[in-house]
Amino acid sequence: MGKVKVGVNGCGCIGCLVTRAAFHSDKVDIVTINDPFIDPYYRIYMFQYDSTHGKFHGTVKTENGNLIINGNSISIFQEGDPSKIKWGNAGAEYVMESTSVFTTMEKAGAHLQWATKRVIISAPSADAPMFVMGVNHENYDNSLKIISNASCTTNCLAPLAKVIHIHLWYRGRTHDHCPHHHCHPEDRGWPLQETVA
Repeated sequence: MGKVKVGVNGCGCIGCLVTRAAFHSDKVDIVTINDPFIDPYYRIYMFQYDSTHGKFHGTVKTENGNLIINGNSISIFQEGDPSKIKWGNAGAEYVMESTSVFTTMEKAGAHLQWATKRVIISAPSADAPMFVMGVNHENYDNSLKIISNASCTTNCLAPLAKVIHIHLWYRGRTHDHCPHHHCHPEDRGWPLQETVA
């Protein structure tokens, strides 16, 4: 089976990490990146250096308007309207929506106009189904065209919360035995309650 061809919309922190991860995978090929806000040279800098994940150990440069990572040419778009990004022309079958702007089914759905099969939103969504690995990923249905991978916070917290939920609550204990923070996730748009329940 060949590599999955992916386009990344938004080359900020998450977009760069997705692209880095793809270069350590034999299953994913980043074929295009869209980001109307970042200068090509700053994009190279952001990709090469990450304060948490360290320096990218490979080569990154720009050439003829494309980004060249480890000798692989990635086409670059600088389009603000997702309905105008010609993902299919660049060979992208899947789009990683990582701008935190197009997070609803309607807005993220604009990516599907150019022969794209699926859109994965890297932020919480008001209406797209949300999946977190290790929590509810087995509920994924292949017929879904747009999904959310929830938030960074949820991906860090939900797997731990699931373990606590299973091992404390299901054994007849109450929340009084577990320290908690006095915030209300539903007020902040965190899908934790839906994800863990």
